[in-house]
Formats: sequence, structure tokens, C-alpha cells
Amino acid sequence: MQAFFERMLEKLEAGQSVVLCSVLTSSGSTPRGAGARMAVLADGSAIGTVGGGAVEKLVTEQARQMHATKDSGSRRFCLGPSQKADIGMICGGEVMVCFQYLSASDEKVLTLYRTLVEQMRLGGNVWLVMELEGGAVVRTALFDERGGLRFGGALTEEELAPFFKNCPVWTPGEPSYYVEPLSRRGTVYVFGGGHVSQALVPVLKSVGFRVVVYDHRAELANEEKFPQADAICLGSFAEINRQVTVRPEDYVVIMTPGHEADREVLLQALGTEATYIGCIGSRHKIALTNAYLKLHGVTEEQLRRVHAPIGLPILAETPAEIAVSVAAELIEHRARLNGVKK
Repeated sequence: MQAFFERMLEKLEAGQSVVLCSVLTSSGSTPRGAGARMAVLADGSAIGTVGGGAVEKLVTEQARQMHATKDSGSRRFCLGPSQKADIGMICGGEVMVCFQYLSASDEKVLTLYRTLVEQMRLGGNVWLVMELEGGAVVRTALFDERGGLRFGGALTEEELAPFFKNCPVWTPGEPSYYVEPLSRRGTVYVFGGGHVSQALVPVLKSVGFRVVVYDHRAELANEEKFPQADAICLGSFAEINRQVTVRPEDYVVIMTPGHEADREVLLQALGTEATYIGCIGSRHKIALTNAYLKLHGVTEEQLRRVHAPIGLPILAETPAEIAVSVAAELIEHRARLNGVKK
């Protein structure tokens, strides 16, 4: 989501107005649900997606019309059998899409989205608030834990507080409100900068995690190896607290170059309240590590906090495959924290 808004802001700052198309709600079988977004430029090109196929074709057509009218509004799209057959889709259902014309010359628009991108980069909890009247957006506001409610006008934090959930909330009525969490607290600390970590970091960034890489080797702890990392730390595995502070909302991923370093980081990680701790390695290696940890006072209850071997069991072998399995486990863990159920 951060990458989407960064790219949209780049277009606005380059003088290109956009129509922001946001899925407010969906029912039935649709490609994407609430929170899916697409920014359509005047020439019909787009950033992001609302699901492809029939929905995207219709939404793009509507957005191009709104570039001409410089208008805002909402529209329901019902995919009946004829539409599905015409575009080759097997998904049916209904989506409600909000269209918002954003002028590149509107300084208020630029300020709002610059603030939004800045807050998302900082990695805290950020919600987007849209107030609609007659289906048109009349106000866009932000709420974050550092600055509170921004750009809210007459809106108050007290009246919006019930809507600050872990999933998008749309309240129909006049006016209606759409409130969506765009950024959630929590940093993934990747300890070790080897091949698996180099494959893992871009995957984690692509699905919205903030990532910090930590290694004791200067040839690995650098921007050339990890251009997508939010931060890179060079330091001893025995003293990670000199450079990082692991908070309860953070994730610890241990992929150091050796058993001893794994154990050092694990001992320190288990002294934190990190929401997730995972360690790479074979079952034999993990058994030896656990025996070592027990000798150093770690209890069975503490060991149960550790995801080891790390990653979902997809029979991964290559660094790229292992990276996918680890990222999948972190996505699942984050979804459960956010209240998503299977």
C-alpha cells in the first residue's frame, strides 16, 4: 500500500492529476475486496488494481470520464452472467467503488498525500478517513498515533474512534464514512544478511512490512545488498540491543551465518515481547539449539514462542523458495493479529 501511494504522489508532484478509485465494499464473488485501489491517469494508464477483468475495465472507463468532469462520486458494479462471459471472468458479485478526482495543482491534496506517505514510512498505525455525501468524497482525513486526526475539519477523534479497526469499515448513511488502516506498527528485524535474507527482504517489502537488516559483516550490511531495507545495522550479534529495540509489535527473523550467532540472538529475542520469533535451520540444528537454550535457563514455554524451523511447510529448497515460505508465515501471523479468520 505504501508503494501505491508513493507512486501516486510522484504522478501528482509531476503535474499529472489522477482519479483515485477505491473499493469501499464488496459482496459475492469478486476479485478484490474493500481497500483495493487504482489511480487512473488521464490517458487511461493506471497504478494499482481493483481486481482486473470486468471490474477494472468498467472502473477505468468511469475514471477517464471523471478526468473530463473533474468530479467525484461512487458507483456500484454488478457482474452478471453476460459481463462475466464477455470478459472471460468466472467471478461474480458486486463492488462499490468510490471515484475521487485529485488535481495536481491542488496544494491541499499534495500536502495530505505527502503527510500520508511520510507517516507510512515511519511505520506507525495510520488510518485513512473518507467522508462521503451523496456518494462523493467531501473530506479526506488521516489519523495516526503521532499526530492524531489531521485534515479532519469538523470531524473529531471521538466520533471516529469506533471505526479505527484492523480492517476497513464503511458506514452507510448521510454522510457516510469509510475508514481503513493503511499502515500497522511493527518492524521485521532480519538478523543475518545471507542469500535467504537477500531474497526475503524484497518479498516482505512488497507485502507491506517495514524491514531492518542486521549483520556483523560489512560486505553484507549495506544498501547495495539490501536496497529495499528501511534500515541496515552493522554490529555484533551478541549485543543487538546496542542498535535495535525490539518492541511487542515487532518480528524477529533469525538467519545468521552460524549456530553460535543464532543462539545469541535467540537468547536476546526471548527476553523481549516480540510478537513473532522465527529461526531458520534443520530440525536437527533446532534440536541442538533448543538444548543449548535450556542449559541457559530458557523454559519450554519460552521455546514454544519460537517458529522453528521457520516458514510454512511448502517443501522449499532454494533461497527464493525459503523466502516465500517465511514471508507467507509472517503474512499469516500478521493477518491473525489483525483479526482475519480463515
